[in-house]
Amino acid sequence: MDVLYRLGEASAKDVQDSIEDAPSYSSVRTLLGKLKEKGHIDHRESGPKYLYFPLVKRQVASRSALSNVVKTFFEDSPFLAVNSLLDQSVNALSSEELSRLEQLIKAKKKTLTEK
Repeated sequence: MDVLYRLGEASAKDVQDSIEDAPSYSSVRTLLGKLKEKGHIDHRESGPKYLYFPLVKRQVASRSALSNVVKTFFEDSPFLAVNSLLDQSVNALSSEELSRLEQLIKAKKKTLTEK
């Protein structure tokens, strides 16, 4: 999906060429077929090949994927997930980014108290 989001549309060969240590061409085709069956992508014909493109916006897909990660690895707890992310990247976050996170938390608290 990342390749399709980056390129907009791509053939199976384009996808394979864009993946480091890529699986076989037939494996890429199989994966693209499964993504199409699930409604994540579609294709159009361009001469003798199919060009695949995403149907789901990247933001929607990323939220769904993140939700699955939180459920699977963090007991469905956003707190545990955020805590883990902060532990991993505390040196990588700038003061500005930490301030923005504080603002997001304050805004979320305000929303919850207004309900």
